[in-house]
Amino acid sequence: MPTKENQEVDKRELMKKYDKESSFRTNLGPWGWLTLILGSALTIFQLYTAYRGAYVSLIQGAVHLGAALCLVYLLYPIKSSLTAKRGIPWYDVLLAAIALYTNFYIIQNYERLINEAIIFGFSYMDQYVATAGILLLLEATRRVVGLPIVIIAMLALLYGLFGNYIPVIGHAGYDWPTLATKMFFSSSAIFGIPIQISSTYIFLFLFFGVILVKTNIGQFFNDIALRLTGRYTGGTAKAAVAASGLQGMVSGSSVANTVGSGSFTIPMMKNAGFKPHFAAASEAAASTGGQLMPPIMGAAAFIMASYTGTPYNQIIVIAIIPALLYFSGVFLGTHFEARKQNIRGLTKEELPDITNLMKRLDLFLPLIIIIGFLLAGRTPTYAALFAIVTAFVISFLRKDTRMSIKGIIKLLEEGARVALPVIAACATAGIIAGTVTTTGLGPKIAGGIIDLAQGQFFLVMFFTMIACIILGMGLPTTANYVVTATMAAPALLAFDVPVIAVHMFVFYFGIVADITPPVCLAAYAGAGIAGANPMKTGVTAVKLAIAAFIIPYIFVSNPILLLQGDANAVNVTISVATALLGMASISAAMIGYYVTKVNWFERVGLIAAGVLLVYPNFIISLIGLALFAALTIFQMVRNKQESRSEMRATN
Repeated sequence: MPTKENQEVDKRELMKKYDKESSFRTNLGPWGWLTLILGSALTIFQLYTAYRGAYVSLIQGAVHLGAALCLVYLLYPIKSSLTAKRGIPWYDVLLAAIALYTNFYIIQNYERLINEAIIFGFSYMDQYVATAGILLLLEATRRVVGLPIVIIAMLALLYGLFGNYIPVIGHAGYDWPTLATKMFFSSSAIFGIPIQISSTYIFLFLFFGVILVKTNIGQFFNDIALRLTGRYTGGTAKAAVAASGLQGMVSGSSVANTVGSGSFTIPMMKNAGFKPHFAAASEAAASTGGQLMPPIMGAAAFIMASYTGTPYNQIIVIAIIPALLYFSGVFLGTHFEARKQNIRGLTKEELPDITNLMKRLDLFLPLIIIIGFLLAGRTPTYAALFAIVTAFVISFLRKDTRMSIKGIIKLLEEGARVALPVIAACATAGIIAGTVTTTGLGPKIAGGIIDLAQGQFFLVMFFTMIACIILGMGLPTTANYVVTATMAAPALLAFDVPVIAVHMFVFYFGIVADITPPVCLAAYAGAGIAGANPMKTGVTAVKLAIAAFIIPYIFVSNPILLLQGDANAVNVTISVATALLGMASISAAMIGYYVTKVNWFERVGLIAAGVLLVYPNFIISLIGLALFAALTIFQMVRNKQESRSEMRATN
């Protein structure tokens, strides 16, 4: 029987294999004190500026990015295979120092860079520092996030340099000194909106997630989910979906959440009777969906608020219905699979004790505070800071959540470590966004998509979806959204579609890249835990998350689900009800079970009924409802006949 220590080792190995940000050095040797001090200092700086107010964006971003890049070079080796090697080689210490200096240079020369240099030109030293800063950022991002976003950023830089040689979508082109200084010394590229929001809101929410894990408050969420759903059909899978959704919205990484939650939930589902690939797919689909769940949405909601000009407290309300539909679809899928496999719920004795859970309800307080403050219109910085303080204080009320002085110091360091991939990805995404904005590439890509679709709105949506899935492969949530919003969204913005609907569309399809074969990293991670076939797991995850491939088309065609347009109480209720029935119909078809097993004819009918139900037209939805009702009756009659036949055969 595997020990807890062996399970932790296996978990770390899986994280290293499927999650680039987990390939850090495990034996720093004498340099460990430096990463502890620097990581703690970065976290304290972020908490201090959250309380006293942030510096101007370029200085705040330079401190934020400089400390992060320094930590990346100290913690992440040039190759993943070197993570176990003791100490840090001299060249990485040198790169860490240079990375820190290039950002300190901005702080030291701030007044000159924003006033004189723009008018009289940048010096040779400015150009050298900008070049070094860009190269060090790209290499750090490769180490901590992976190649996909680095390749896109490099292509963006090449486009900026050689745009005058490119037909159709070309531009006048820039020389390297001009492009480099634009990228590194302005607040519209590397230090643009993504890093500005990372250095104010995102870091705090990631640190909040670390506190939930380190104080075992996150485990309390798991226990609550298991208690609420565990006794029902397929309860272990439903508990996994609920728990992963709660934790996934904070983590900011589908893969990290799949491994973190899945190490507990996947064995539990397998023991209950679910097949390995289905258990892994359920966890992957739920963990990926956590990035879509308000109020945090994997931290992308903060950037979306800035890009769309929509207040943050409105975005978290707008995102509720699509997120609930997504998780309803995953819930229904697990329910039908459990019925198909005849998997019952847990017994009362197997569930967490209700009395103990009731005594710990105060652990919900940080989450209640964060949601309440955001809905009340307080800034995300204020809400996150207050929630952090609340979680920290209540952790001292119990022995199992209380931290020692050493634990608190490690908590500060861990807060910085967790943020490193997001900081690097946001800065690199800034290169992409800055190039797209500076060169006018966005409208040109939009024009290309519209021409390819010959102006047909549905085809424009379809091609935009494909572009988002491709662009989103292998990217963390925040960078994923920045890239898809700048490169794919303009195609839909050319039509009469609300801005928030377009941005939610590209956000959804960028996120589901994590479970869409062939590059389905969250599914691969789940399959590694379950011992299942990765591709089969990916296909099953897509079946469970089918809502994410349908709902965006609905809210772009009819934004009522986003509480836009003619979104009165009656219309919203009808739209949600028909969408839920449509999800039930399509989920049953995907799994192959409804009241009883579904044959091919019924499967086609259920898919048709589901599509008609979710279509944003009342008459068409009524036709879908009639078809769904007819298939339900047909299934019930067939189920009774099969039951009678089985009884006669038994007698």
